Order: sequence, then structure tokens, then C-alpha cells
Amino acid sequence: MAAFFRQMSKSTIGTIITVVFLVGILASFALQDMQTAGAGSFGFSSSSGSLVSVGNQGVTERDMSAAMQRRLAEARQQNPEADYTSLAGEFANILESLVRNRAMQVFARENDLHISKRLVDAEIAQLPSARGLDGKFSDAAYAAFLQQQRMSDAEVRDVLGGALAARMLLGPAAANARIPVGVATPYASMLLEAREAEVAIVPTEAFASGIAAPGDADIQRFYSENRNRYMVPEQRILSIAKMGPEQVAKISASEQDIAAYYRANQALYAGKSVRTVTQAIAPSEAQARALAQRARATGTLSGTSLGSKTRQELADIGGDQVAAAAFSAKQGEVVGPIRSDLGWHVLKVDAIRNEAGKPLSSVSGEIAATLTAEKRKEALADLVAKVEDSIADGSSLAEATGATGLAVTRTPAITAGGVARAQPDYKLPEELAPAIRAGFELGEGDDPVVETLSGDAGYALVGVDSIIAAAPAPLASIRDQVAADWKAKQASDKARAAASAIAARVAKGTPMAEAVAASGAKLPAPQQVARRRIELSTSDGRVPPAVGMMFSLAQGRSRMIADPQGRGFVIVKVTKITPGNATLQPGLISRTQSEFQNAAADEYAAQMSNAIKADVGVKRNEEAIAAAKQRITGGGN
Repeated sequence: MAAFFRQMSKSTIGTIITVVFLVGILASFALQDMQTAGAGSFGFSSSSGSLVSVGNQGVTERDMSAAMQRRLAEARQQNPEADYTSLAGEFANILESLVRNRAMQVFARENDLHISKRLVDAEIAQLPSARGLDGKFSDAAYAAFLQQQRMSDAEVRDVLGGALAARMLLGPAAANARIPVGVATPYASMLLEAREAEVAIVPTEAFASGIAAPGDADIQRFYSENRNRYMVPEQRILSIAKMGPEQVAKISASEQDIAAYYRANQALYAGKSVRTVTQAIAPSEAQARALAQRARATGTLSGTSLGSKTRQELADIGGDQVAAAAFSAKQGEVVGPIRSDLGWHVLKVDAIRNEAGKPLSSVSGEIAATLTAEKRKEALADLVAKVEDSIADGSSLAEATGATGLAVTRTPAITAGGVARAQPDYKLPEELAPAIRAGFELGEGDDPVVETLSGDAGYALVGVDSIIAAAPAPLASIRDQVAADWKAKQASDKARAAASAIAARVAKGTPMAEAVAASGAKLPAPQQVARRRIELSTSDGRVPPAVGMMFSLAQGRSRMIADPQGRGFVIVKVTKITPGNATLQPGLISRTQSEFQNAAADEYAAQMSNAIKADVGVKRNEEAIAAAKQRITGGGN
């Protein structure tokens, strides 16, 4: 039922607050044109190149380009083939969210609504990507988040400030919306309304047989008229230089390194004496002395076995005096009492074991493996740092790799999924998948970046050689597909003509079955369908078109509709409507009230947002907006 009423009310507080926040942080936008906040400034430039002027600030094409770039990166996490053309439908919503966010900031500043640093700090601490493995805020995690989003700390704070302003300004306006029972009752009764209808189905497949193969002219014309149907996603040619274990494989520990490590870690390899000790601790010297006397008499100390300990390990437990006493005693001897911070100790030396040291020759291989792994790790880190420094100093990918001797792999034109349409058998190693993702997140002209590979594969330097915009596939490469689509279109046109004729006869009063028979085609017999409106609210938005049409027509009226999946056409005629009565179902009325109250809260927030926009003044440059959309998305709808 919630979905049903949400469909009835198109304005949602989520569009105003949640989308502003999510677009601000996840799809986000680079807050370019940053200025020092002061009188008449809130972090944005009000340049004459603005797409939309909001008070004394503006949303520029640069803002939109950055927002779309981040939205594309987010979309590619779900669909690697996504491109700017596929996001064209979101252009207006993202622009509107930027405008609303900017309006909230302007209005808050003009009305002395101060967003404190502590409030913003709290919001940053709640970002999942800013938390470490322990679930708490981590400077390292936050730094990685900023790098991933390509935003500075100041930019994130500005965006969060706008989100907080929206929450503070719109939250009170949307709070405690109330809908009277008298308003909710008719809508609750509407949910109980029952309808019956006749439904005739005209499947496209019934007209597929007998259609001749298309000629060259037919195929060419159909391809020209439907070029967008055959769009190939954006492709890129990437240059990738891998920096992994193979680049440092020749590095190994020298004999001098091994000897130095052995000398520096004599405690690990030298001989040692070990005592197995039982210990008892008493609170007073007299009690400890009695314990010692009893132990010497019986040969057994009632205490805790400490196991085998070196002198230092025993000193760490009881202190130097305790350790000295134990290591000066003979096997089986009882010593004590000995005073420490813990009390009075009595010790019995159960066993003495002297372990011989390990000569360098016996541990040389072990030390070599440890040192070699460390040296290779350091060498790889130095190599990555050298490459990054070279790129930061203005070197190209070719120059940076040439100076370090790295081999560069140049991919063919590939999609974001790593598929090369011109080379179906091409497959980049699985370990380089992060490099492809990074390559498709780069903008044209961006510097190459170093991407961390999975596991122990190392790193990859990734640069964009060229970007091939999304475009229709050449006809020669998809001729068979176009021919099949042409035949499907012919069958669909015939099915539409037959369905239109049936619908016309039914509209004039011809019985449904008779109208279907008069079509001359072999079609399924009409069906009798009965539904209640409340069933639409429990279908999670997946309402069959025929059922939806049943509840859109008056009794006795009919209409033809197309199947959304192109499988044919449906003619629906409503034959009976039985009104519902919710007066005997107070629970349904109460639920309807709740749903309407949510919708009312959304509407209040929307109206408040619109009032704020009107107060600060919003002026759209439609010509500039259209041009920006064309440049960014290629003019898609």
C-alpha cells in the first residue's frame, strides 16, 4: 500500500534531502571555483558561465561535469558498460539537486543559520568510507575516501554543510503532518473497489510466420532509423604498466646483510638457559617462609607452574631478584621468600635445560628469506614512489615508464568490462581488472594514476591513450541482428494493426469475442479478469499493464495497450465496477492515514524547498543547460 500512495504523490522528501546528500557525496560534484568564505561568498563562484544562478552564486558546467563524472563512476560499479549517454536521463535531476543544495546554503547564510565545524565533523565520522576496520573514524580511511572521490576535505565539508542546512530547514516543515479520518476514508474505500474486465491478447509471434527476408535497402533504412538501438558503449585504449613482484625478483639479501642481521638479533640465535619453575606468592613473609619450609620437607610446592622461562621472561613476571634467585638455584631446589611488588615469592626449580645457540650457517636460509622479502617490498614501494613523483613532475606515462624500465601494455579499444569488440578473443589478465576500472574513471587529459592490484599482484600505472565515444555499431558487423529486428518490427506492425482493429470494434459495442474472431488471425480467446484495487498496492510496483488499465477506465470503456516487453498488444474492456466501503475496516483507514501523512510531509518539504528557491532567486540559462547536456552526454534523452 505504501508504494501505491507514493506513486500518487510524486514529491518526496527523499528527493529533496536524501538525493541532495547522496548526489553531494556519492555522485557528488567537485566544488570548483572555491573562494575564501566571506561576505557575499559561500565557496562557489558566481561566474557568468553559470548554467543556473542561485542568489549570488551559480551552478556551472564544471560542477555538472564533475557531478556526472562521479555519477558515472558509481553507475559503473553496477554496470561496467555504463556511459554518459546512459546517464542522460539523470542530467536534469542531478542539476536540480545541485540547485537545491546551493539554495539551502545561500538561504542559511542569509538568515544566520550557522553550521558549526563540530556538526560537520560528526557527519564525517558517520561516513562508512571514513571508518577503519574497528568501525571507528580513521584518518587513513578518510584520506582514501577523499582520494577516491577526488575531493578535498574543504569540499566535502562544504557539501555536508549544505546537506545539514537542508535537514535543518526542511525537517521542521515536514514534521507532524496530520490527515483527518474524513480525508483518508474515501481513499481507503477506493482500495476496496473491485473490477471485472474482458482482456484480449494479440501476440506478435502470431504474425511472425510468412514474413519474407528483408532486402539490402530495407536493412539499411531500418538501421538508419534505429541507430540508437545499436549503440556501442564508450571504449578506451589504455596503457598499463604493471609494477609487481617480477620487477623486483632479482633483488635478494647479500651475505653481508645476512651476517649483520644475525649479529643484530643475537637474542634470537644465541644459546640460552631455561628454567621450569613452580611459584607461590604469599601476602606476608611469615606465610611465605612456612610455604618454603613445607616445600623443602615434602619436595613439592603448592603453587602455579610457570612453565619453561628464560631469565628475562622470569624477570618480566616477578622482577630481577626473583629471576636471579631461580637461575642461581639447582634443579629441585626451593628458594625464597623473595620480596617483589606482588608479594613474597617462593620458587621451586623443577627442571633446568640449557639450549645450544644456532650458528649462522643453520639459520642463513631463514634470514635470507626474511630479508629478501623485506628488501623486495621496499624496492617495489620505491619504484611506485619514483613513478608517482615522475608523473607529478609532469612526465607522461611513456616518460615515467621509460625512466624506470617498466614494460607498457597497450590495450585494444575495450569497454569498461574489458571486452574488445574488434578482438573477441582478447582478454586482459584478471589481476589487472582494477586497472581497467581506474582507466575508465579518468577524464580526458587526466594524468596517469597508480592503482593497487588485488592480493600480492602489486600495482599498475594506468593512462588513457584515447577515448572512443559511444556510437552505433557498423552495419556490416551486425547485419544479421538488424535483419532479425526488421522482421520483428514487421510482425509487431501487423499485430498492432490487428489489435487496433479489434479495439475499434469493441469501442463501437461489438462483443470482445466477436471482434477477435473478425480479425481473421489465430488469436487466444478473450479472458475474464477480476481484481480489487488493493492488489495493486501489494505488487511492489510490478502491476501488469492490463490490470493497471482496468483501474484507469470507466465502466463500459475499452482501450488497447502495448506490452512493455514488445511481446504484443492487449485490449481491455471494463465490464463491472463495484465500489468499496472501508467504514467497517478502521485498520485500513488508519493505515491510509499514515500513508497520506508521509505523502503530506513530503509535500510540505517540497513546498518549503520551492519557497527557499524563490526567496534566494533562481535563474536558469536554458540554452547553456541544453548545450552542457549535449557536450556531457552526447545529447541523449
